[in-house]
Amino acid sequence: MFESAKAEHRLEKAAFKALEPGLREDLLNAQAQLIDQRRRSLLVLIHGPDGAGKGAVLNRLYGWLDVRKLDTLTYESPCRDDADHPPMWKYWRGLPPFGEIGMMLGSWYHKPVCQRALGALGRTGFASAMEEIRRFEAMLNAEGVSLLKIWLYLDGEEAHRRLKALRKGAYQRPVVREWAELEGEHARERLAAAAEDVARLTSTDFAPWQVVPAGDDAYRDATVGSVLLDKLRAMTADGGNGASRPRPTPSPTRVPKSLPTFSILSTLDLTRTLDKDDYEGQIAREQSRITRATVAPRFEGRALVLAFEGSDAAGKSSTIMRLRQALDPRRFRVYPIAAPTDEALARPYLWRFWRHVPARGRIAIFDRSWYGRVLVERVEGLVTPEQWGRAYGEINDFEAQLADSGAVVVKFWLAISQEEQMRRFAERESIPYKRFKLTPEDWRNREKWPLYEAAITEMVDRTSTRVAPWTLVEAEDKRFARVKVLRTVADRLEAALAE
Repeated sequence: MFESAKAEHRLEKAAFKALEPGLREDLLNAQAQLIDQRRRSLLVLIHGPDGAGKGAVLNRLYGWLDVRKLDTLTYESPCRDDADHPPMWKYWRGLPPFGEIGMMLGSWYHKPVCQRALGALGRTGFASAMEEIRRFEAMLNAEGVSLLKIWLYLDGEEAHRRLKALRKGAYQRPVVREWAELEGEHARERLAAAAEDVARLTSTDFAPWQVVPAGDDAYRDATVGSVLLDKLRAMTADGGNGASRPRPTPSPTRVPKSLPTFSILSTLDLTRTLDKDDYEGQIAREQSRITRATVAPRFEGRALVLAFEGSDAAGKSSTIMRLRQALDPRRFRVYPIAAPTDEALARPYLWRFWRHVPARGRIAIFDRSWYGRVLVERVEGLVTPEQWGRAYGEINDFEAQLADSGAVVVKFWLAISQEEQMRRFAERESIPYKRFKLTPEDWRNREKWPLYEAAITEMVDRTSTRVAPWTLVEAEDKRFARVKVLRTVADRLEAALAE
């Protein structure tokens, strides 16, 4: 892949001038199709040694494309917000909506490549990092984000010559310095070796690396334009690489005559209760533990992510209220999760949750969560079996990244019986200020109780991990449930801060 780029490639200016108008027209037509379809977005990753012309290529593409649906995504040295969040947070925030193109300077490849070239990341660690990236890119592709990965190739001597000229002010233009950490001949050689390893380990059928010789500016720009055109055409052509993904039409899901008899919820003792006097003492004690943990200096290096799932009317809101009482209101946010908006539907499903990942020292409470993909979306037929089937691994990766960055991830399922749910529904109907909590969907969901039990059982089995285990809560008695939830949060926080 890199060997062919080492040969001299040139394009005379006259030939470039003759080719450019047709290429521009074809690019605009292909981009117009992408915009009209609004089924996929495109991320163009522009990498290469400093001096290879990354900024010049970007500017050329801005001259050729419809800039109204084009955005530049740049990632330099970590700023404060970047350092306080998981590494992938900044990339998720910048994902363009379907129909648009993001031009990325600097990407998730920068850090591992730098570490590898500097000798700070061994072969095994580097291979592991590349495997994580492969999984991330596979998810993006499956969720409607196509990738065009470009490496602008310059040999070490030519890159050094160009940078030397730039430092002397020979060109009155800025230069995109992506690898300032890698100065010197040996460092450039190590960068080239790391880049070849990246191409070998992360070139996939849906996101191969395109190595573009960059010694001649005209040849470089024409080649980048051509590979971009090929990618856009493939994205918008039926059956092409990265073709538009079909959107399933919601359809009623029938309850099959027979389902697996085992339900994880059947293991719970829903008769557990707590009398009022014990409750008041215990709830106050657990709230105090949570307060002490979240104001402790060591918590500044942590974050807390709480996900609440459960049967309708299981008491999530009232339990969250008891949590709120223990927390500094300046340090936490509660995110009630409803049906995705059009803005969210135009991006991968995890995007709207990544947006709300808390910084270190902060807390995010999700009332419903990313598990909707394998619960309501699965049961209601809003996504295909392939989509919800791969979501288990994607969710595990998401939560592992949160934990790796210092977040304490705590997940609850609040369980009640069908009889208790019916009683609470009737109570809500009879109290005017509680009627808003009851919707026609709540009644309809009761008819699919067996389907939800099967989905819950598989969800817990496949996503209860060491770093993010599920806690099943017997919620028939609200006092018992609240104390169990708050005690679990306090226990997890204290254990994390003691590490």
